[in-house]
Amino acid sequence: MPFADPQPFPRTEAVRRALLASRDLPTASDLLFLETWSARPATDIAAMLRAAQIRRANPALAAEIRAELVRGRPLSENERAILTGFD
Repeated sequence: MPFADPQPFPRTEAVRRALLASRDLPTASDLLFLETWSARPATDIAAMLRAAQIRRANPALAAEIRAELVRGRPLSENERAILTGFD
């Protein structure tokens, strides 16, 4: 990771759920990277490209991570459904 972050991981419920669903180390690394990057975007090109690639592969998860970070709390089931368009 291009920068140190003193926050505990994962900090969003969206990433916690995704980590429980995936027992794959590279996937876990990507999920934690995306969460950290969403909270404090790095400006180097490699980090930006990696974040863009992960967001393209997981647009609903990326949106949920951003929403949780903005709100400062996990989303309700209704908020998640609205966010992902499955209401």
